[in-house]
Amino acid sequence: MRGQAHTLEAVTASLLLIGGLVFALQVTAVTPLSASTSSQHLENQHQSIAQGALATAAEQDEIRVAVLNWNTSSLTFYEVPNRTDDRDVYYTRQAPENEFGRIIDRSMEPRRIVYNVYVRYEAENGGKRAQRLVYRGEPSDNAVSATKTLVLFDDDVLYGKDESPLTTTLGGTAEFYAPDAHPSSGVYNVVEVEVIAWRQ
Repeated sequence: MRGQAHTLEAVTASLLLIGGLVFALQVTAVTPLSASTSSQHLENQHQSIAQGALATAAEQDEIRVAVLNWNTSSLTFYEVPNRTDDRDVYYTRQAPENEFGRIIDRSMEPRRIVYNVYVRYEAENGGKRAQRLVYRGEPSDNAVSATKTLVLFDDDVLYGKDESPLTTTLGGTAEFYAPDAHPSSGVYNVVEVEVIAWRQ
């Protein structure tokens, strides 16, 4: 009789132990809806969207047009709206009014993704500098970035407000935001177009 009681106690204790372990595992399990997993998934999605938009624009050579869409008279990108002072040379409330801007907007706006676009170029001292193309605000902590490298040549022409090529070449103007970083060759500069994206 005593042996049966001990056996019953052992079985009950085992069941309680197993039940406690199962409960603990269910409470601490990471699911696809967990905050960190969900956040990482969104960041990966935003980065993929930004990379896809840049790849599409590069394939159509629209990145080059956007980077060279520079007004040498006003020293701004063409059609920059709502300028309040001479420092507003980039877009703040909307995408550039060219095909690159339309590609970026179609990719980001329907998903409520906010973005900044920078053109990083080689400075004359060998360092790197950045020119804002689109600036929509300070990125959040979960912002992601995607980049595309573009080689600019001395004989590349600038583009006007209607995206039409002008007669002014990079090698023939000193009024472009990026300098001729390779004066002894046909390469003018090597730029990196960066899109930084985050959820609104």
